[in-house]
Amino acid sequence: MKWIGTICLLAAAAMAAADFSWLDVALSQPILQPRQATMEAQVHFGSRVKPIPPIADRTQWDHYAQTLRTQILDRVVFRGEAATWRDLPTNVEWLDALPGNGYRVVKFRYEVIPGLWLPGLLYEPSPLKPGRTPVVINVNGHEGEGTATPYIQERCINLAKKGVLAYNYEWFGMGQMAAPGYAHARLNQIDLTGTSGLAPFFLAQKRLIDIALQHPNADPGRLAVTGLSGGGWQTIFVSALDPRVKLAMPVAGYSSFVTRTQFPEMDLGDSEQTPVDLGQFADYTHLTAMLAPRPLQIANNARDNCCFRADYAQAPLLVAARPIFALYDAPDRLRGHTNFDPGHNYGLENQEAFFAFLKEFFFADDAGFSIRAMPVPNEIRTAAQLRVPLPANNADLHTVAVRLSRNLTPSGPPTREKLREIVRWPDYRATGAHPITLRREGDVVIRATRLSLENAWTVPLLELTPPESTGTTLVMADAGKATLANEIQQLLESKRRVVTIDPFYFGESRMESRDYLYALLASSLGERPLGIEAGQVAAAARWLKEKYGPVSVVAYGPRTSLIAEVAAAIETDAIAGWKTVRPLTSLRDPILRDMTVIEAPELFCFGLLESFDLQQLAELARR
Repeated sequence: MKWIGTICLLAAAAMAAADFSWLDVALSQPILQPRQATMEAQVHFGSRVKPIPPIADRTQWDHYAQTLRTQILDRVVFRGEAATWRDLPTNVEWLDALPGNGYRVVKFRYEVIPGLWLPGLLYEPSPLKPGRTPVVINVNGHEGEGTATPYIQERCINLAKKGVLAYNYEWFGMGQMAAPGYAHARLNQIDLTGTSGLAPFFLAQKRLIDIALQHPNADPGRLAVTGLSGGGWQTIFVSALDPRVKLAMPVAGYSSFVTRTQFPEMDLGDSEQTPVDLGQFADYTHLTAMLAPRPLQIANNARDNCCFRADYAQAPLLVAARPIFALYDAPDRLRGHTNFDPGHNYGLENQEAFFAFLKEFFFADDAGFSIRAMPVPNEIRTAAQLRVPLPANNADLHTVAVRLSRNLTPSGPPTREKLREIVRWPDYRATGAHPITLRREGDVVIRATRLSLENAWTVPLLELTPPESTGTTLVMADAGKATLANEIQQLLESKRRVVTIDPFYFGESRMESRDYLYALLASSLGERPLGIEAGQVAAAARWLKEKYGPVSVVAYGPRTSLIAEVAAAIETDAIAGWKTVRPLTSLRDPILRDMTVIEAPELFCFGLLESFDLQQLAELARR
């Protein structure tokens, strides 16, 4: 029998001496069709968006809308420690005032969540007439200058001159708050701990309304919200969830999730606009209808060069919400407004459209209220003049996440049921394997296959089989399968059959641009990127097991390593073993390294750190 060992040694030596220069080329050849990954994501996510149910009775809608409000607040906004933030009193500190011509600008700061303060400005008519005064909450978008942005100052000054209490606060990451810790993509660090990273954003708006209504002259029956872009998102979000808002005009700020899947580069939106699990309960069509019968004017720009352009964003919202406004015999209270000025703007025409809307519903009996904007070029102040001092060591989104993570220690034995629940395990089945190419390089047989999962996803597999292979290894990498030539060569030399995979969001399966926005959308619609990716790996492993027996999984990089560990922890039948190269040292790493969701969406799986760390995943995989 010695001759068998000699033949094996000679075969191994032949493999070691083989020329593997072809590997780079083979790994870089596309398996999927052009844009296939993007189109599958658009169809998959678009098909999961909830429609408004057919409701033909006002009482039934009232009940449905209130149920939605409760679900969104309890199960999206105020999860985890955010539930305790919800009931804390609104702390506000009033500071100095800047005089103006017919108004004054009063500075204040307020505590959004414990230790995190934001600056605010009140443009107050001066002298202030006795009696009740309308209130407008002006919310800002992604303007770098924040509250100092000229067009925002112009609108607030005009409102004050017209007899309105105009409030404006500094949004996270903008103007005075333009520091890395307030970047919106860091709110997902809070999500990882099981507390909603959306909560500070909503509480910033809700507490501003609290403060506005504390004013002795504020009229609670005439409180409006308006803003552009991210301010438009804030407008619809807080107006739908807080009935104290009596009129709203969002400008180029939102669209349906279905629309967003079709215009991803323009509309998908940041972490706060696509929050975890919102889409499980409501689309933005629902939020629009939830304002009924309060006046709502949805404004969009026809020549918008940013997002939410009028020609595609506005109509689906109006079509969905009109039947609900009709239930209240108030179809005229739902309006669409299209502005034709160039660009992404809340300029003069949009301003006067808002003033006209206010006139109709808040100032109908005031003949002196003009819908025309007054030019105020000499009254625009600098950022330094408007700056509001904040407490030393003010908290930010990152420091809040760090604090929350310190208190988390997984307790009790880990269970697969809990892991399945957290990652929203999809249990994909392979429904078709479509061979693309079959060829040979020396003694290695190369098969390219498109593996269909549930007729929803297609994952690209490249199978490389050396002679007399001794087992199967499924490999993947953070940088995609095309980067694994050296690693695969070593596996082939050790007589392993190698199958490469690019799961959702990696390599060939990435979207063409701004791909992290699709990952945010997945989480908002009730899935998890980590669950999708690990589910695809597990499905591929099951398919391979039927052909060759159990497989081992090897992942290169922290992101695919976590995917491999989750897949191995749940799919213990088909995955016989796993190995990770350059993995995370802990699930706390994304927080402690101050990473953002843009870099690695699957690492921010909501609540994963509450119940698991890597040792618990490894324990499950070994059972």
